Amino acid sequence: MILLVLGVVASVVVAGMAYGWFEAGWLRRRVLEVEVPGLPDSLDGIRIGHLSDFHLGARFSRGNGASARAVDWVTARRPDLVCVTGDLVSDPRGEPRLRDLLSRLDRPFVVLGNHDIAVTRDPFSRAAELRDLEDSRLLQDEAETVEVRGERVSVVGVDPQTYRTRHARPHQLADAGAAFRLLLCHFPGIVDTLPAGSFGLVLAGHLHAGQIGLPRPGGRITLAHPRARFVAGLYETDTVVMHVSPGTGTTFVPFRLFARPEVTELVLRRRSG
Repeated sequence: MILLVLGVVASVVVAGMAYGWFEAGWLRRRVLEVEVPGLPDSLDGIRIGHLSDFHLGARFSRGNGASARAVDWVTARRPDLVCVTGDLVSDPRGEPRLRDLLSRLDRPFVVLGNHDIAVTRDPFSRAAELRDLEDSRLLQDEAETVEVRGERVSVVGVDPQTYRTRHARPHQLADAGAAFRLLLCHFPGIVDTLPAGSFGLVLAGHLHAGQIGLPRPGGRITLAHPRARFVAGLYETDTVVMHVSPGTGTTFVPFRLFARPEVTELVLRRRSG
């Protein structure tokens, strides 16, 4: 009887691992409309491709392929802006693939994450030299103003080192005269530091939608970050609207469970009233 029970348990564990490995490559392609307070009429309907957490170079991870397919999808849709919110690689061996993927995109705005500088508990992660990403606009506590539909759009990026030391002041970098201000930070917690009205939208990543989750009535439990407030999707805080990407890669283990990888296109809409 004991052997039978152990056999059943072992079968369930193996089946769960097999499914988790499959899900890690089961990319979701999603288009979301986002109501943004104060968005000018001229920018109503602009599209932003949001990618995050490639973790390229992670061994045995189907996230490497999911990340490539996500980039192909964004490239085909040609949004007005493309943004990548950190954790680009998990090992230097992923750098050549990263540079190839970024070259397919139209000069994306990019920020780094903690894995890119090897600040992580993952024993398999190693930093890569990513300071010269020539096919992208890497923002390290920097801002760049671009023109979209004839309007000035200010894009600000937070460096992970400054975030960790709590010295990040992205609102001081934004173009005050821009029609729209967009903030990129790998960490969703940045919203707790922002003055109200300093940005129209924040893009973040980091948590992989929990990566490993268990279903429960009314939702699911994320085992890696059970107390996190911002795990994945759209959030409206007291200060700003934020989108947290589930990302496309994996870390620690090459599995996802009830946390599919995702690439997202955000369609911004002016909020009436």
